[in-house]
Amino acid sequence: MIWSPEIAMIAALVIPLVGGVFVGLLGKYPNLREGATLTAAVLLALNVAYLVSVTGQRPELIFEIGSTGLSFGLKLEPLGALFAAVASGLWIVNSLYSIGYMRGNKETHQTRFFVFFTIAIACAMGVALSSNLLTMFLFYEALTLSTYPLVAHKGDDKARKGAAIYLAILLGTSIGLLLPAIIATQFIAGSTDFTVGGLLNGEASPLVASVLLVLFAFGIGKAALMPVHPWLPNAMVAPTPVSALLHAVAVVKAGVFAILKVSTYIFGPELIQAAPASNWLAWIAAISIVLASIIAMSSNNLKRRLAFSTVSQLSYVTLGAMIASPLALLGAALQIVMHAWGKITLFMCAGAIYTASKKTEISDMRGLGRLMPWTFGAFAVGAFAIIGLPPFGGMWPKLFLMMGAATTGQLALIGALILSSILNVAYLLPIPGRGFFDPAPKEGLKQSGPLLVVLPPVITAAGVTVLFFLIGPLTDFLAPVFGVEL
Repeated sequence: MIWSPEIAMIAALVIPLVGGVFVGLLGKYPNLREGATLTAAVLLALNVAYLVSVTGQRPELIFEIGSTGLSFGLKLEPLGALFAAVASGLWIVNSLYSIGYMRGNKETHQTRFFVFFTIAIACAMGVALSSNLLTMFLFYEALTLSTYPLVAHKGDDKARKGAAIYLAILLGTSIGLLLPAIIATQFIAGSTDFTVGGLLNGEASPLVASVLLVLFAFGIGKAALMPVHPWLPNAMVAPTPVSALLHAVAVVKAGVFAILKVSTYIFGPELIQAAPASNWLAWIAAISIVLASIIAMSSNNLKRRLAFSTVSQLSYVTLGAMIASPLALLGAALQIVMHAWGKITLFMCAGAIYTASKKTEISDMRGLGRLMPWTFGAFAVGAFAIIGLPPFGGMWPKLFLMMGAATTGQLALIGALILSSILNVAYLLPIPGRGFFDPAPKEGLKQSGPLLVVLPPVITAAGVTVLFFLIGPLTDFLAPVFGVEL
């Protein structure tokens, strides 16, 4: 066959980059430029769909680095395929949205924006398909660097400050904590390969594993575990499509994906449960879940509220990884999918509200739902998903995380998850509630926003509803990774 799993893995990296080249070359022709972006997004999604279908073959491409014992490689396994599918699928929707948003708000430097977006997607694919820690680290760092210009896009003092904090925290944690953890892993195990059952299981003592676990947990700063989270709310100075990229498509998802992949394939559930630090990290995650929700509730700026909501929701994945029971790990993996679809819906709605009304503060949005019913309706669905209500996909991760905590006797952690859902209700539902049931503003709106700003969140709202009913295929796909018996 002309096309093979190995070629498809390389294509997952190349397609976005080639798309970026065409975007740059066609910069003076906006319609063609954006056509190139959409074409690359669709081709990547089709390619990743093929990869998902051949995941069982476990294809790999390994390139040895001389006689150093180090290697650079790509390998397909279910977790990576899942992350690649989420990122590539949402890139299509976010590309449509970006076109409407950037044009609707007359943003400058649109060609530069779309070029760096394609590079970021390519880096996310690299993180998803990495066969070892070294490869993942290189793509992880490239993702940080490629998204910096997107965060700083507006070019004003506020954007530059937010981007500087973004870069300082993410590079500081990765170079200061993550890289030493990778070097130590190589020294202890003689390899950094992702290994079924855990590379360090049987190689490292629980005490050594504890030290490494802490280094990985905080060194992967994109997972935004408190207290290394401030980069995330500060990055909200970026245009809303970038916020969607950060929160749903690539950046934070690369972080929690890395946490879950390291937990599963570097430590293994058995070693994590034996490591004393896992209990402390589980509690730090639980505190992050609750505390970030409280901060979100006190924030009047909509994007800031959603940013702290993301800090809270990401910690669900870290919590599941530290509980390390099969059901908790399954819940953590499902959270990557469900949160991506729910949160991108909320951010795109926030951008649609801004595009139509130029309002950013929640207190100024009363009654807007009467004028923007599709946008506020989609926001309500996204909120229901984040809260964890049926029939929306966000219910399943919370259910499996609670079941996983129950099987290990950590009932207090279930309480943290329940409290989080209550706080989710408190800071999310009043927004569409007041939008629909308060009187419409007297000044009204000229329009509810461009079609390409209104339609994408409606699509993702429908998607997070459909995902509720796809739990069977999703669990069948992921269960063998974690040893879940269904």
